[in-house]
Amino acid sequence: MIEALRQALSSRTAPMLALLERLVNLNSFTDNPRGGDAVGEVLADELATIPGLSARRFPSARFAAHWVVESEAAKASSAGHVALVGHLDTVFPPGVFEGFRLDGELARGPGVLDMKGGLVVAIEALRALERIGALAEIPVRLAIVSDEEVGSPEGRPLLQRELAGAACALVFEAGREGDRIITARRGTGGVRVRATGKAVHAGNAHEQGANAIWALARFIDRAQRLTDYARGVAVNVGKVSGGRARNTVPDAAEAAIDVRYVSLADGEALLSALAAAAHEAALEVPGTSVRVDVEVARSPLVRTEASAALYREYAACARAAGLGDAEAPLIGGGSDASSTAEIGIPSIDGLGPRGSGFHTKDELIEVGTLVPKAEALAAFLLGRRASARG
Repeated sequence: MIEALRQALSSRTAPMLALLERLVNLNSFTDNPRGGDAVGEVLADELATIPGLSARRFPSARFAAHWVVESEAAKASSAGHVALVGHLDTVFPPGVFEGFRLDGELARGPGVLDMKGGLVVAIEALRALERIGALAEIPVRLAIVSDEEVGSPEGRPLLQRELAGAACALVFEAGREGDRIITARRGTGGVRVRATGKAVHAGNAHEQGANAIWALARFIDRAQRLTDYARGVAVNVGKVSGGRARNTVPDAAEAAIDVRYVSLADGEALLSALAAAAHEAALEVPGTSVRVDVEVARSPLVRTEASAALYREYAACARAAGLGDAEAPLIGGGSDASSTAEIGIPSIDGLGPRGSGFHTKDELIEVGTLVPKAEALAAFLLGRRASARG
């Protein structure tokens, strides 16, 4: 069957690139739902050409629609299915970084790596399995969300509902150097801090005012000091705004903060410490208040015995396909692998085509890894079919 898979994939580089080009040329910035929906429709149309798959569309009032596609075996019973996870949104607004282009053995463009290339890999693996007559017996469900780049506020509950009962989850985020497979990620969070005070004229009534920027500054100093590299905890105040004019005591100021942590306990402790810092800062500037709101939070992807076993199982398929098979070190960025792992599904990540430069204008993939990545996934799913049959 492996030889049949290789034969089915042997001439598929050009069609995979053609699909990738169509996807990349459609801007699907998270806050561009019209473009995201266009990408979703292209994906749905492509998946509809694979017999035995059925798709469900989940509309959103804020983002592009989310999609869940399942095989006949998964539709019959969701227990023990293999979950494949991806996202269709990208990070560049329209007009900032556009267009697909080939550059020798490289393909470049927004989302070519993160993660439209990964979606193409997953689709092609399913197509190859159908071509050799194996897909109907494999319980597999592909979930594609449209809000991953902003923390999956809708995607997370959708994934946890639609993928409940999965035996494992494979996530097709950007493939790393050497094809390293991700088993651990830091938890991430987005925090908004708002300080309020009392506005007065800085010359005529300065003593009657309450400076919100000053309170926020005192909070920021405390917040940054919570960074502890030895424990993998990082706090970054990335954006600050406030005030109306230099001669007016500001009555409002706010900051956007990114937090990272390795363990769930550290994440909870960090958020408690930020709340305490806000309280202390407000006390030091009479007449002000400082409020901390968590806007986005992802649990860490924690390496477990079950996810380590899943890594070894997939790594053997990657190795047989001519890919690297090493385990990646702890990754700082978050992904939807945390959403599946959070409900007890063994999860691995970084299974898209090999490349670099995600979230930059230098984003690229190595074209020669598209087919091997599809082969590795198809072989993994074929192995799951064989084990299910006993």
